[in-house]
Amino acid sequence: MSVPLSLITPDPAADEQRRRGLRRMRSVAGALLLAAAAVYLATRDLDGWWGYVNAGAEASMVGAIADWFAVTALFRHPLGLPVPHTALVPKRKDELGRGLEEFVGENFLQESIIRDRALSAEISARVATWLAEPANRRRVVDEVAEVAAIGLDKITDEHVTDLVTEALVPRFREEPVAPLLGGLLAETVRDDLHHGLVDLTLTELLRWLEHNPETFTEVLAERAPWWAPERLNTAVTTRLHTEAVRWVREIRADPRHHARAAFDSMLAQLADDLLHDADTQARAERLKERVLDHPAVLDSAVSLWNALRRALLGSLRDPEGAVRLRLERELGAFATRLAGDAELRDRLDRTAADLAVFAVDRYGAEVTAVITHTIERWDGREAARRIELHVGRDLQFIRINGTIVGGLVGVAIHAVSQLLP
Repeated sequence: MSVPLSLITPDPAADEQRRRGLRRMRSVAGALLLAAAAVYLATRDLDGWWGYVNAGAEASMVGAIADWFAVTALFRHPLGLPVPHTALVPKRKDELGRGLEEFVGENFLQESIIRDRALSAEISARVATWLAEPANRRRVVDEVAEVAAIGLDKITDEHVTDLVTEALVPRFREEPVAPLLGGLLAETVRDDLHHGLVDLTLTELLRWLEHNPETFTEVLAERAPWWAPERLNTAVTTRLHTEAVRWVREIRADPRHHARAAFDSMLAQLADDLLHDADTQARAERLKERVLDHPAVLDSAVSLWNALRRALLGSLRDPEGAVRLRLERELGAFATRLAGDAELRDRLDRTAADLAVFAVDRYGAEVTAVITHTIERWDGREAARRIELHVGRDLQFIRINGTIVGGLVGVAIHAVSQLLP
């Protein structure tokens, strides 16, 4: 099905300018032909040097008419006559499209050309220079923040629910949790990664005990025997609080405290049981199933996502938000490093060249095929008018040159004929 080109040319002002230029050059070429014809008629019966002028004018007319025929034959039948091998563009636009496709593919989309062009572009250096400007970094961050905010707004609670119920939960059910937890816990104990958490817990516990002695004693007093004297209960709970504070302080201060060692031993034993004890593994699986079946899991996931989304959206939409400021700092640091590290720039440029070559190698045929497919859908006569509108002005110089060169050749031929006996 042919597609009118008027539907895909959205700039009528530019077309009108091209049309005026084409008419102007046609007028110039036509005026030269008429001038040559007038000179020929005026000098036809004159002798002497006028013979050279007459011969030049005659040859100019021949050259002008021949080139007019050649230029016109590209787009239509000259004078409407169906001369063979004329109106080439309307008749053979499909072949021209395929030829153009092959020309582009063979001469532009070659690996060596693409690689050399990508490397010579020095993309990484240009990126470093561009990102060195604070205004450009802010522009990048603004665009990223806007796109990210739009994407976050598109994710609804239903999407999160579907993700949890249809993707995450079934995957968690299939995956045995005991070996995973056991391996993670064993690595944690072996590398002493939990000591920081233990220290933090002891510090917070000690702080709470020191600042809440009344709460501590009240909790213990509630569990004291009803028949015990109140003074005795107070003394006992106070003593227990004092000992608890002292014990926690000792544990926090001594990295080799026996309580810490006992805790490490318990964690190591738990990790070993999760990895090798069938009963412990079965209990872990049952616990996993109870957690996954609990309604609060889904509600907690949605609530957690909403909280995270609100925090991210607030920071993304705030020009001075933490996320935006961090992105700008990271871009600035990357630009500084890129500008000062020639090896990194070279590596990135080569990677970009490899990607360009891969894209051309994989999709080059599809890209060039667009030329053929597009031209095949064009209406032949309208395609000829459109192409003539774009290149016809320059083609009129062929007519002008033909008129001038033809005249010079005519003068030369006439001179040679005069010299011959």
